[in-house]
Amino acid sequence: MTALTKPLLLRDEVFLLGHDGDTGRPHIHPQALALGLAGAVLIDLFLTRHITLTPAGDPHLYPHRHHKRPTGDLIADTAITSIRHATTPPPLRGWLRAFSTDLYTRTRTTLVTTGILHHHQRRRIAGLVRTNTYLPSHTRWHIIPHARLCALANGREPPDNHIAALAGLICVLRLANHLRLDNNTATLPRRLQNIANQHYQPIRAITTAIDTTIGDLTTATYR
Repeated sequence: MTALTKPLLLRDEVFLLGHDGDTGRPHIHPQALALGLAGAVLIDLFLTRHITLTPAGDPHLYPHRHHKRPTGDLIADTAITSIRHATTPPPLRGWLRAFSTDLYTRTRTTLVTTGILHHHQRRRIAGLVRTNTYLPSHTRWHIIPHARLCALANGREPPDNHIAALAGLICVLRLANHLRLDNNTATLPRRLQNIANQHYQPIRAITTAIDTTIGDLTTATYR
């Protein structure tokens, strides 16, 4: 399977959709985006039965007892190891904060290594200032998840677990209106959230934890 035909992980789609495809600039603060990336890692691991969550209350993370093979993805396998070897089952929100610390940079590095992003360095002010930009190596990396979300928002595509989870992440990260998925921006986030809410409760717990943690970060910033 070539780089252009291999499906993207949920984490990678969130990273790509979280940036302007023409300029490489993030639509939201990288720290908030990193929390979304951490949540996307957990959702992929849940959907592939590598981890489980406690069903109610304050969710905690557990490795799945019957699925111990590595995923082959370094970031995902690091996440599994951190859960499996924790002294006690880590609380969901605490794990998201800890794992997201350098996840923005790690995800970007992985996307560059796999050829999905290209690093561009530009010189400004007579060559004295260098700026680093990371842009998709092919338009498909933005077009495919964006097109699926557009179809989902307009009722043209039935949601599977992956695209429903992506819709939920796009909502909690406040990315829906940046992506211009349709003309009715007033109702778009609610429509996407309604779709996401129809799927697994543990995935809803993860997106809720992301939303709450981002809120905590925002509150701390403006105190």
